[in-house]
Amino acid sequence: MSTTLSLVSELERIARALDGDDAGTGQPSLPAIAGKIAKIIGVRGEEVAILAVSTRWKHLHFLVPEALKSVGFIPLSSNSALAAKTVRESRPEIDNNFSAARHAVVFENIKLSGETTEPIQKVISAPILFDSRVVGVIQVSRKGLTPAAAGPDFTAEHLGNLLALCKPLGKFVHRVAGE
Repeated sequence: MSTTLSLVSELERIARALDGDDAGTGQPSLPAIAGKIAKIIGVRGEEVAILAVSTRWKHLHFLVPEALKSVGFIPLSSNSALAAKTVRESRPEIDNNFSAARHAVVFENIKLSGETTEPIQKVISAPILFDSRVVGVIQVSRKGLTPAAAGPDFTAEHLGNLLALCKPLGKFVHRVAGE
């Protein structure tokens, strides 16, 4: 938990700097932040996704992992996308049986690293807020050929750590998305 608090403090400090004139100087990138989040939660870097809401086009687009930026987007109206549901309901969710849930697998089939693609078995999805509105979604997953191979179930503590990061992350996503 102290690692989470350290990252939250760092993100809050940087978020305050975004309000000042020194925005953009010495600030970590979203992929670097996602890497730190992966370490805190205990997943691989490619198992952290940060998506931004486009209110203009009414969809979500990937900011991280960078390999998914140009692959496509998720309509906010999608009934099969957990990320879209997270935006619409502005509510976090843990699904340790995600592979059994009806969902689009387009993004899961994109090779991010290594030789093979593995399905998402477990996922945490949480809204990222800026000025009390959802500007993005963060999803942390565990991938593997089976639920057991993917690793341990996500817990309320994992969700709490992720939620603590969502508020300071809001300024980053708002700034990067430009909406």
